[in-house]
Amino acid sequence: MIKGIAQGCEESGCALIGGETAEMPGMYPEGEYDLAGFAVGVVEKERVINGRSIKAGDIVLGLASNGAHSNGYSLVRKIIARDNPDLDAEFDNGKTLRETIIAPTRLYVKPILAALEKFTVKGMAHITGGGITENVPRILPENTVAQIDAKAWELPKLFQWLQQAGNVETQEMYRTFNCGIGMVVVIAEKDADAVQAFLTEQGETVYRLGVIRERSGDEHQTQVV
Repeated sequence: MIKGIAQGCEESGCALIGGETAEMPGMYPEGEYDLAGFAVGVVEKERVINGRSIKAGDIVLGLASNGAHSNGYSLVRKIIARDNPDLDAEFDNGKTLRETIIAPTRLYVKPILAALEKFTVKGMAHITGGGITENVPRILPENTVAQIDAKAWELPKLFQWLQQAGNVETQEMYRTFNCGIGMVVVIAEKDADAVQAFLTEQGETVYRLGVIRERSGDEHQTQVV
């Protein structure tokens, strides 16, 4: 467990500066434990990325995820219980379904920080609980919509299986899972190609997902079509 935490710190450029083990007899069944952690960062006020400069015509880039990224697992467990798949059968790229489902979340800290040193990034959204549909609006001005092209990237095999085995409607998939996109970045159109190339050089798989447009009425601020 500690090795995994240390690896996450190394990948994020963080220091593991403390921790405690609290013994609470009677709180947990024998052999069970609860682990919680958090990270604290600091940024100069003038460098805070708040999304206010996002406008129609800006480009939406997406960085590929490597799995479900710790979100949507209540539904994943229900699908497994109902479908009863062979978790140890080979599933994708030499990995079993079990390995694919529990893959540690990909961390984007270092490539994103490197991009921030070279380019003006207007907005960023980590695609966590709520999926693409509910996370991207958090960074958008009220008068804008992120128009996402569902054909801009291929739905990874894990999410194809979850949708089929769970009989999950397409828009519900976008509201529940990251569907293969772990981080969204909004860039001015003039910088989009350069940022995409730079992040690719940093080892990321980057998709040009769509464009920011003006909002019509009270429509939802992320449209995946």
